[in-house]
Amino acid sequence: MGLATEDVERLDEIVKRTRPLHRGDYLFRESDPFRSLYVVKTGSVKTFAPSSEGGEQVLGFHLPGELIGLDAIDRDRHACSAKVLETSAICELPFSRLEELTAMTPSLQHQMYRLLSKEIAQDTDMLLLLGKKNAEERLATFLLSLSQRLRKRGLSPSDFHLSMSRHEIGNYLGLAVETISRLFTRFQEDGLMCVDRKHIQLLNLAALESLVGSCSQNRRQQQT
Repeated sequence: MGLATEDVERLDEIVKRTRPLHRGDYLFRESDPFRSLYVVKTGSVKTFAPSSEGGEQVLGFHLPGELIGLDAIDRDRHACSAKVLETSAICELPFSRLEELTAMTPSLQHQMYRLLSKEIAQDTDMLLLLGKKNAEERLATFLLSLSQRLRKRGLSPSDFHLSMSRHEIGNYLGLAVETISRLFTRFQEDGLMCVDRKHIQLLNLAALESLVGSCSQNRRQQQT
């Protein structure tokens, strides 16, 4: 977005296309030296860090077209790990070469600023999600987020495969896996979605959006 054809071609010259990666493969691990940014071409990736209980805290799920590794620029080391959730194609962008290219290409530099801003906005949205929304709102917001991100990539916003487990979704949203399973069942009974194992069909996007809005409105009314 926003790049001239010749700028895209310059960017394409520095991209390293790796062999297909499979579920469980790592792009990088926590504390690895920072050398590259990564773009998901197909498939999906999760980022996570160790939790205080000794397990892992899921930080995000990354879909086709999304960039991974921006948080490592500051300290020159990755603060989290990135693991492939399903067979995926990943493009690697060596950061030293990307820096050289952005210095010569104002439009690319602008896009990098946009990506950094988007990363900050997503972190803010996640804090609001965990701090103020109830369980129903969290899951509805998560499903709507997946839908919107897939739509932007020209993929189906209402019919897709969940590459992450119920446990990983619960971990990300701060909910027990039992709560996630119960809400999936309730949303299906209410006609909001159809669930067949990891295959999801969102049947009523407007109702999901309304659920998030009405829960927030009711809570504000109770507080006043």
